[in-house]
Amino acid sequence: VQLVESGGGLVQAGGSLRLSCAASGFTFDDYAIGWFRQAPGKEREGVSCISSVDGTTYYADSVKGRFTISSDNAKNTVYLQMNNLKPEDTAVYYCAAQQPFYSDYTLCYYYGMTSWGKGTLVTVSS
Repeated sequence: VQLVESGGGLVQAGGSLRLSCAASGFTFDDYAIGWFRQAPGKEREGVSCISSVDGTTYYADSVKGRFTISSDNAKNTVYLQMNNLKPEDTAVYYCAAQQPFYSDYTLCYYYGMTSWGKGTLVTVSS
């Protein structure tokens, strides 16, 4: 699976950005895909993921109500709409996929992800 992120950049606190992840090469119909982030000196964490099985979504507590994940199956692209950005959202954002993925699997589990993009930097200034 190939994952290519885009949409990162510099934004002021309170602003918005939309990240895109173009995916190709899935070998299973059932998969999970989403976003992780890694800030300097911190571990990579799951931000938001979505399951192709039933559309179930996961959001980290820190982004609930501000970020929205969506997918366009026709374009094989997943998006992360980020609103009301905060300086603590500053990080490299990675697109990741897990396949196969089944309904009893844990969504957005770091060690379960099987493919990673190279990341896109999001910087939120105060």
